[in-house]
Amino acid sequence: MPDVMSQRLFDGKVCLQLLPRAAYSARDAAQSQTLGVTLERQQGVHAIDSDRRMDFDTLPGVLAYTPIGVEVFSESATGGEYLLMRLDEQFAEEQLPSVTHRMQSSGNRPALALARDLRRLLLAPQSDLLAFEQCALGLVELTHRKIDTPQRITSTSFARVLDQIAEQFQQPLTNAQLADTYGQNPLRFLRDFTQAIGLTPHAFLVEVRLQAARRMIEHTDLTLASIALDSGFAHQSHMGSAFRKYLAMTPSQYRSRF
Repeated sequence: MPDVMSQRLFDGKVCLQLLPRAAYSARDAAQSQTLGVTLERQQGVHAIDSDRRMDFDTLPGVLAYTPIGVEVFSESATGGEYLLMRLDEQFAEEQLPSVTHRMQSSGNRPALALARDLRRLLLAPQSDLLAFEQCALGLVELTHRKIDTPQRITSTSFARVLDQIAEQFQQPLTNAQLADTYGQNPLRFLRDFTQAIGLTPHAFLVEVRLQAARRMIEHTDLTLASIALDSGFAHQSHMGSAFRKYLAMTPSQYRSRF
């Protein structure tokens, strides 16, 4: 697994971090305003500004805004890739709305798209500060929209579907199969899934396969052709297309870098 990737912007007033998928247990009273976007499903236990611990099953595409002083405890046996942005107090006062409690929205497609762009930039061997700053400001801009909204379609609604994808991502799954697991017709499933996560089922499946391929590249000496098949891609070129599209590098370049 790559180490935490980070980049400082705006003369050090903003710090971007790409937290890798790994087990963790942390309690922190936020010392800076933070924005975070889940890139992978995460399951564990957390407590937000309270001693009451609750199970969580968080989908990709959740944008969370945590102001200074809100204590967050979170623990997960597996973790999940997460994009975190920390802003110093002065910069936050100028750019972020003033709130006293943690706010979040689910299925936030613009936030997920920006987080994936920032992941690509953080993994790139050369830093592109202008692109970094534009994406970071794009995330900040999203906090000025109404994000503290109830999640009408919860992770529980999709638990069986997400478990199916996690267990069978190497197989050629169809929308009809996933809709049957969800218990609705294919069109209703497509609408609900896309609304809940901010990705279509196919785009989510490609992301799961991409994450699996990345972990195999990082931790094994398997050939790239074998990794492509083991992670559910039709062939090595198919995997290469996904790497170039979402990470802006080939699998060979990824292996050399990490």
